[in-house]
Amino acid sequence: MRTASGGDGLRGGASPLRGRVAVVTGAARGVGEHLARSLSAAGMRVALAGREEATLRETAATLPGPTLCVECDVTDRAALAGAARRVEAELGPASVVVANAGIAVSGAFGRTSAELWQRVIDVNLIGSANTARAFLPQLLSTRGYFLQIASTAAFGAAPMMSAYCASKAGAESFALALRGEVEPDGVRVGVAYLHWTGTEMLDGIDDNPVLAALRRNQPRPARRVHSPQQVARWLTRGITERAPQIYAPPWLRWCQPLRPVFPALVARTTRRELRAAADGELATAGEVLGAGGHADWNSYRESHQPPAG
Repeated sequence: MRTASGGDGLRGGASPLRGRVAVVTGAARGVGEHLARSLSAAGMRVALAGREEATLRETAATLPGPTLCVECDVTDRAALAGAARRVEAELGPASVVVANAGIAVSGAFGRTSAELWQRVIDVNLIGSANTARAFLPQLLSTRGYFLQIASTAAFGAAPMMSAYCASKAGAESFALALRGEVEPDGVRVGVAYLHWTGTEMLDGIDDNPVLAALRRNQPRPARRVHSPQQVARWLTRGITERAPQIYAPPWLRWCQPLRPVFPALVARTTRRELRAAADGELATAGEVLGAGGHADWNSYRESHQPPAG
């Protein structure tokens, strides 16, 4: 990403983001929606991508700058390629691409359908790689910035959340590998680690014995649920700085050296909780979390129904 003077396009100047193009997947709700708002307020032209076209258009209508809404499934490479062509033709080549689209399922692995478990992996991990593949030519031309939204779920896997934890750990690993490949060409890759964030995906957390126990056993500051607006501000600051890591909240950076011990701590906490839980709590089938996840799963099932007759 170059300015006329040849410097990095997101560094220096009063408004390094102004006038440039950002793409945010999963922009219909939650962190994606508020990040689109924050980037637009910073002067960017924003393409909002997601499964819920009506919701995307409602959000776009309230943004101050030029926008583009693209209804697409990040697991569909052809649809993403078409979205990339539209973005370049209507807004210009992307300088920032945020792989934010994600869904989560809570429930025992053995009671979660294989199709639903696979869908989480496909959206959160394969969808991120598809997003990078579709927009990489534009990022190479602008010397841009790709941001992978990960999670502290990558720090220590939690029972009853196997697909989500596996997908976020995989997405982190993918982004780190991609970083080494594209940095020589001037493209920066960042990984954002989000902790407890107050989106619809977190609704009903107290009904999940494992997640409730994990939160209950964390130090008081670590239990705080941060608003998606605040998380979007942290992400926007990191995008402006082309940061290799973005932590939401910022104190999470001090947890990185402790990552080797987190799996054991999570296992000890969850083992105690699982032993104390009633059989019925652990026998529940996997359930999609949040309205966005339900929208994706319902659209997926409708498109994969066998033809009538």
